[in-house]
Amino acid sequence: MAKRNKPRSGSLAFSPRKRAKQEVPRIHSWIDTGKVSLLGFAGYKAGMTNVLAIDNRKNSPTNGLEIFIPVTVLDTPPMVVACVRAYTAGYFGREAFTDIWAQDLSKDLERTINLPKKRDTGQRLKKLEGDLDRITDIRLILQTQPRMTSLSKKVPDLMEIAIGGNSIKDKLEFIKKVLGKEINISDVFNNKVFVDVTAVTKGKGFQGVIKRWGTRIQPRKTDKGIRHVGTGGAWTPARKLWVEPMPGQMGYHTRTEYNKIILKIGDNGAEITPNGGFLHYGNLQKNYVMLAGSVPGPAKRLIRLTNARRPSGDTNLEITHINLESKQGT
Repeated sequence: MAKRNKPRSGSLAFSPRKRAKQEVPRIHSWIDTGKVSLLGFAGYKAGMTNVLAIDNRKNSPTNGLEIFIPVTVLDTPPMVVACVRAYTAGYFGREAFTDIWAQDLSKDLERTINLPKKRDTGQRLKKLEGDLDRITDIRLILQTQPRMTSLSKKVPDLMEIAIGGNSIKDKLEFIKKVLGKEINISDVFNNKVFVDVTAVTKGKGFQGVIKRWGTRIQPRKTDKGIRHVGTGGAWTPARKLWVEPMPGQMGYHTRTEYNKIILKIGDNGAEITPNGGFLHYGNLQKNYVMLAGSVPGPAKRLIRLTNARRPSGDTNLEITHINLESKQGT
């Protein structure tokens, strides 16, 4: 009888598949554009719809034609620059040197973190300016404003975002202008550019090997059930190997998807809100961003946008029609 071969079931690319530590994902690498500005932004996933657009990409097989594109809409209210964090070179790498918090911050922020009572923002900025020779990098800590969305949550999300540019002095001058103020997504990104999307995926709980890894269901006469692996491993070595399919956590993982095209950035959410609002989210009020394709996570999930790490191709798509039909029956 011929030997039956079969490729292994399930990708090992993201092992171990553990739950994300927090819903605000960390960004481990920033793409510097050379311009002194923020290198990222964040918003909340409202839902999906679809648009018709003229494909003006040169090498596209549908060049010059009107095509159908599924899109994801993010609710992106302005973010507040709450804090400045300076880093210095330490023995084990970059170490936090000091944090300088803005004066007038939302009371909702105190639900997330214990703010220092005496901040002395101006004096501490002057002191930081005198210690620039010890500083290796300066970044900003921004907070979201969920009260400006259709979400029921009030507690803002805090995250660190890097600043572009090579000069520490230029970064400090930029910080003095924006500390304690609001920044819109239009100040960070433009239309028709690639961005990378980082978020926590939908959680599916504890699942077995069939659903988690896609292994083969056993024949009907198999002892002790059919939705399990055929063997638990070899006799030698006498231990479980990490490559063997095992039941466990599925979903709720931090994932990054590359090269999402920003089709549109707007400040009037009513113009793209479907009749009856987005499912499980509601109506958009003000600022929004429309991305081509899907993004990780369910509705209401925090989505972080960064500059594209490996941009490729053309982004010249011209929207002609936005589908505003109700999503309630889908």
